[in-house]
Amino acid sequence: MNILLIGLNHQTAPVELRERLALDRCDAAEVYGGLPRPADEGEAVVLSTCNRVEVLVAAPGDPDEEVAAVSAFLAKQGGTEARDLAPHLYVHQGPEAVRHLFRVASSLDSMVLGEPQILGQVKEAYRRAVSQRATGVVTNKLLHKSFSVAKRVRSETGIGSHAVSVGYAAVELARKIFDRLEGLEVLLIGAGEMAELAAEHLLRHHASRIVVANRTLARAMDLARRFDGRAAHLDELPALLVSADVVISSTGAEQVVVTPAMVKAVLKPRRHRPLFFVDIAVPRDVDPQVNSLDNVYVYDIDDLEGVVSANQAARADESIRAERIVEEETLKFMDWLGTLAVAPTIIDLTNKAEEIRAAELKRSLARLGPLSEEQIEALDILTRSLMQKMLHDPILFIKHAGHRDRKDRYVELARKLFNLDREDVPDPNRNR
Repeated sequence: MNILLIGLNHQTAPVELRERLALDRCDAAEVYGGLPRPADEGEAVVLSTCNRVEVLVAAPGDPDEEVAAVSAFLAKQGGTEARDLAPHLYVHQGPEAVRHLFRVASSLDSMVLGEPQILGQVKEAYRRAVSQRATGVVTNKLLHKSFSVAKRVRSETGIGSHAVSVGYAAVELARKIFDRLEGLEVLLIGAGEMAELAAEHLLRHHASRIVVANRTLARAMDLARRFDGRAAHLDELPALLVSADVVISSTGAEQVVVTPAMVKAVLKPRRHRPLFFVDIAVPRDVDPQVNSLDNVYVYDIDDLEGVVSANQAARADESIRAERIVEEETLKFMDWLGTLAVAPTIIDLTNKAEEIRAAELKRSLARLGPLSEEQIEALDILTRSLMQKMLHDPILFIKHAGHRDRKDRYVELARKLFNLDREDVPDPNRNR
């Protein structure tokens, strides 16, 4: 079996081309029905996301022919010619294909290093392939191994623990202040895009209520409806601060919207509960002096971008450890694949030895006369143990042949040495 991975991603192809090749929106039966695979032999998994389209193939035969067939399939899906698609494609074979898949599942090949969504997308791609009976022994093992590799990377490194977007950085800072976000009330001041994204992140982390305050009430109502929250006019801000826990501000005002006096006035009614401001506006909405009040925390856009930059560097450091895990697991998988290639020879050798052992034991028992069941069992165990010990070194030799560059030659040697390909197996009673 040759393992091949043919595809393109955000580094090799523009978004216009990736959009045309978005196979995840196509019916699975249509995709796999058009994918060239040798009947009952080839295996395939198609991964399609907004940032990549890749076809993983495990098939016998000429790798070049397989690459050409998959490339033609992708070109047809994208409504272009194979020669025009070729500059955007990459082809990985053998350990390089395995390594690439592990890196993709572990989010080491993503546009945002360490983003968690890709693993779910790989699992969904595998589910679609299984539903079409397109997978087999090799791809089943390989995909399940990619899931465990991604889990190792997540658990043994910090690659996913550092926020790398302004919205998510705001959430991480809020979690440090409040520990838990369940039950918190989020107040949106204004309707800026980044404020919306931050609010979405907060809701994903179980913040329970959203209030939108805007100078234009209609716009506040539209946005509140999206978050299943309530709308308010900006004039209500002092009263809204009494119940808010997290305030995300993103107005276009030229002057500060939240003053120290306004916040100081609500501290007593709030009973000095922590109040967290995320000021994403430029110029700023929240007076920097607000940060000097007790139990009040203010972060502006520069603070958040500083966190993002530091976290991107931290993820890059963690990726070194993650790459080591990927390399280690790639070697393990290739070892398994090597033993898979020689498995038929090991099975044939074991079966032949067992036939000889059983025949010799039957012959000997006939000569020994009446024996108890315990005696027969002891002889069975003795002969089986002798056979296993005699086969130990030959089987190790054959297994190691699977990892050699010229494994076919070593396997052929073993089959000739033990006469495994002859239909007329010599009678063990001959010449007795």
